[in-house]
Amino acid sequence: MKSGPVIIGITGGTGSGKTTVAASICSKVGRDRIEWISHDSYYREFRDLDPEARHHINFDHPDSLETEALVRDLDRLIEGHSIEVPVYDFTTHSRLPATQRVEPKRVIIVEGILVLAEPDLRKRIDIKLFVDTPPDIRFVRRLLRDVQARGRSLDSVVHQYLSTVRPMHEEFVEPSKRYADLIIPEGGENRVAIDAIIARVENLLTI
Repeated sequence: MKSGPVIIGITGGTGSGKTTVAASICSKVGRDRIEWISHDSYYREFRDLDPEARHHINFDHPDSLETEALVRDLDRLIEGHSIEVPVYDFTTHSRLPATQRVEPKRVIIVEGILVLAEPDLRKRIDIKLFVDTPPDIRFVRRLLRDVQARGRSLDSVVHQYLSTVRPMHEEFVEPSKRYADLIIPEGGENRVAIDAIIARVENLLTI
């Protein structure tokens, strides 16, 4: 057996279907063997900024994330220790006092738009996946999510997409595709790709 957990990195643009892919893998591998960590949970604490200033933070730039903390937590999981993952409130752009305990399991999913853009994260990932979805579909999905689930206005979502989301995608997310072991078109609907990933996971678990 592989001595440590199999770590799967799932990335792609906002609204690409990363969550659907991760959920498909979880259902196939079995929740008793898998944990799922979102890079988004590690957004930095901006509590010292007033609410208006928080709305102007570029959340699609790598500097907005405390990736070094995620790397430390992954190392602890690899060593067999449990971790406490931050819980981020996207309506106030700040961390909540509560944390989420994640236990070391045989498979760890790490998901987020910048997972493969960060060298220290890439070093710890066994299977690197890029979910590739057309920009117009991704934008519509993000728009619906931010308006319906995060209480954002239409104007604010469009402004953020044009000013930061799209430029950061072109600068950081899209170039990280070259590090992927597998590019998944159609996201979680691509059953052939999902089955290939599961086969690779099972293979790594027996090495």
